[in-house]
Amino acid sequence: MEQALQRSAAVLREILKQTPQVGVILGSGLGELADKLSSPVTIPYGQVPGMKVSTAPGHAGRFVAGWLGGKYVLCMQGRLHFYEGHAMADIVFPVRLMKRIGVETLIVTNACGAINRDFAPGDLCLITDHINFLGTNPMIGPNLDSFGPRFFDMSTAYDPDLRALALKCGQELGIPLRQGVYLAYTGPSYETPAEIRAFRVLGADLVGMSTVPEVIAAHHCGLRTLAIALVTNMAAGVSEKKLDEQEVIDTAAARALVLQSLVEAVISRI
Repeated sequence: MEQALQRSAAVLREILKQTPQVGVILGSGLGELADKLSSPVTIPYGQVPGMKVSTAPGHAGRFVAGWLGGKYVLCMQGRLHFYEGHAMADIVFPVRLMKRIGVETLIVTNACGAINRDFAPGDLCLITDHINFLGTNPMIGPNLDSFGPRFFDMSTAYDPDLRALALKCGQELGIPLRQGVYLAYTGPSYETPAEIRAFRVLGADLVGMSTVPEVIAAHHCGLRTLAIALVTNMAAGVSEKKLDEQEVIDTAAARALVLQSLVEAVISRI
């Protein structure tokens, strides 16, 4: 793993010629933020040693680097998911790669379902904590001591200062922001109504199929992390509407500009 990261880091450094300060992971339907970068450099995942290729709908599967909010930013235009068959080590590989090339702050976005009945499709929610229902953890296996310790605290994985900054930016932009706990589920089937009832009892406000492995790896290696979820649908059983992948993509597209303006504002003030 160390050797693969070294090779990948060397490739990115050679292409980028400068060090990104902020990394951004763009979730389903949210990849257009990368189009706002000035002087963009595009690198398909397949051109980076050690990187797996994203197969999920709405995920372009490439890095895009450029300037946004006065910072040099490296975006992942599409992520890797456990349900695609990727190993956990591969899912978090790009997070470790970002750290290796000098990224200090990570902003993670996703499209998700709302368990909390007070939430609604189109809401933006700052993730305050998570529940890992994936049945595994990206830290299982040999520890990469150069990134972080074998055992580490997760109390501040979702950086409180970055959340406070995002709330301030949202207030200034007139963007209401929810806050809540995100539960990660393997997918690719959507959750059953019974599972959603159980997750609500556990204290989850949101449910999705990503984010948690990336945040664990980011916190392990010392990246300050902000996670912003876009509610694209109510979870199974919360409403009578059947869950549909197109609804996720359509809602994400409709609210993409709002999320983009929030992310840009946060980056400009990091």
